[in-house]
Amino acid sequence: MKISIFGASGSTGRLLTERCLAAGHDVTVLVRRPQSFPYRDRVQVVEGSPFDPSAVYLAIVGADVVFSALGAHSPFRNEDVLPRAVPVIVQAMQQAKIRRIVALGSAGARNDALARQPAWRRWLIESFVYPMLLKWPVYEQRVQYRILSDSVLDWTMVMPPMLTNGRAKGVYRVDGEALPRNSYYISRADVADFMMQQISGSEWIRRGVYISY
Repeated sequence: MKISIFGASGSTGRLLTERCLAAGHDVTVLVRRPQSFPYRDRVQVVEGSPFDPSAVYLAIVGADVVFSALGAHSPFRNEDVLPRAVPVIVQAMQQAKIRRIVALGSAGARNDALARQPAWRRWLIESFVYPMLLKWPVYEQRVQYRILSDSVLDWTMVMPPMLTNGRAKGVYRVDGEALPRNSYYISRADVADFMMQQISGSEWIRRGVYISY
């Protein structure tokens, strides 16, 4: 299978790349600095920006599945990564007649995310964490969710809480309606494994899905 990955140089993107290669897939990545990408000799590398329609199209043409692990680097400023990149990716996929995309999101991407949390925690996050500490990341993820929802693609948006660099446990909770109660974190490794499952899975097509320990 041919897979294209955006955000491959990031922490979760590298894990996705590792897993795709281990599974024997043909991988194409779009990266700004190919010389620093550790798997450049094992994948097809397109040098460029996810904001550049030509580079994005070149990176996805012929793909069966697109992964996006794009996201802002800093929570303290508006980097405008997803609002700029996701429409470009969606348009390129439509032009190339590619339907399947699995995108990394976050638990703040939807208003119903905290519906299962204790009242005190919901108040703390909605009143302090989201508007003050994570204002811009939450904004970007909500824009990404809206763009994918409005598209005609077979999209899945995987929405974890805080990501860690721990080992994969292989055991976690998933929920299509809200973040599971008392969810705090999950490893990038488990998120990457779950995203890989969506290559052949259909349960979460055209849906967002929360995932956590």
